[in-house]
Amino acid sequence: MPVALAAQINDPTFDSVWEELKWRGLVHVSTDETELGALLAGDPITFYCGFDPTAPSLHLGNLVQLLTMRRLQLAGHHPLALVGGSTGLIGDPRPTAERTLTARETVAEWVGYLQTQISRFLSFEGESPARLVNNLDWTAPLSAIDFLRDIGKYFRVGTMLKKDAVSARLNSDAGISYTEFSYQILQGLDYLELYRTYGCVLQTGGSDQWGNLTSGTDLIRRAEQTSVHAIGTPLITNSDGTKFGKSEGNAVWLDDQLTSPYAFYQFWLNTDDADVIERLKIFTFLSREELERLESVVASEPFRREAQRSLAYEVTTLVHGSRATDAAIAASAALFGQGDLAGLDESTLRQALGELPTATLPGDTPVLQALVDSGLCGSVGEARRALAQGGVYANNIKLTDSAATVDSLTLAGGIIVLRRGKKTLAGVLIG
Repeated sequence: MPVALAAQINDPTFDSVWEELKWRGLVHVSTDETELGALLAGDPITFYCGFDPTAPSLHLGNLVQLLTMRRLQLAGHHPLALVGGSTGLIGDPRPTAERTLTARETVAEWVGYLQTQISRFLSFEGESPARLVNNLDWTAPLSAIDFLRDIGKYFRVGTMLKKDAVSARLNSDAGISYTEFSYQILQGLDYLELYRTYGCVLQTGGSDQWGNLTSGTDLIRRAEQTSVHAIGTPLITNSDGTKFGKSEGNAVWLDDQLTSPYAFYQFWLNTDDADVIERLKIFTFLSREELERLESVVASEPFRREAQRSLAYEVTTLVHGSRATDAAIAASAALFGQGDLAGLDESTLRQALGELPTATLPGDTPVLQALVDSGLCGSVGEARRALAQGGVYANNIKLTDSAATVDSLTLAGGIIVLRRGKKTLAGVLIG
């Protein structure tokens, strides 16, 4: 078992995992709460969550589901992690417009990527081992006639039209194709198949997927004359109402090639005071006692930003490992003069520069011009005055020679970190 998984525990101060899930704010909507509480407090059950391969990586919204699954697994329940090789070919309806269908070969490739990522967050050994499943395995052999006769007959069009995602599209200029309209039938089929094959009786997902989650519970009720359950976790938004994890339309990815460990760490470090305790509850395994202590610190000494540092450390370590987290912390400190930039490896330096204004310049560029080209100064004259006043640094060393060229200042990989004053940074790459 990976070290990161071995270090995770559910808080023993809660009577059940259901109580802990509710305390952590992970239950926005669900089927019968009393029945669910009893179910999760009893003998181990099998549950599942689905992840569609709509990109080559999972993102922070998916991480909510993965950690919810891990909490249930730690309580002794058996996870099924479903990667949608078939539903990824169709696409869950978006509120505004039809999805562009992704090539079959690309979807198959992304399935592999997602399965690898999911495997880092669940244990596949021990008394409650996880299992990876792909819904293409049971949908691909189905003929259209079998699909309509054996599955479609249980669905009522009136009910399907009332689903939020469908009704939003019906009322839009884009409308909705039969392809995307049928998505909820496919997701319902997944739950039925997992119920029949593994005895799965619980599905988790985001609350925005509630219509799709209940398509499965309804199908099983009609086809098998029994009740199963679903939990919808809340959509995570910032205290100002903006969508969590998005900045100018860019997701925060779990893949280190799409979002570097340094950028990932900085994302969490920049969490607002009003949001940080909620984030700690959802995204870490810190105990209730520790979270209550951090909540007190946020209220009394917010300037310490201890809660943000705990959040950034815990989540970055969970996703990228302690070595990458330590490198991100060292880079963050060194950029602002509290560490040795020369001691950082080239990869970490480049990650850090990815978050700064950066200019690529010839090696013979005068440093005064570099200050202008990197955006730290508005003109060579302003750069000369800033340097004369002792407010310009290259790699945390105060610059005094106005005739210096950038090639005399480089770190590993032809990188230079320029700083004006205490906090205004930019990068230069020799090229």
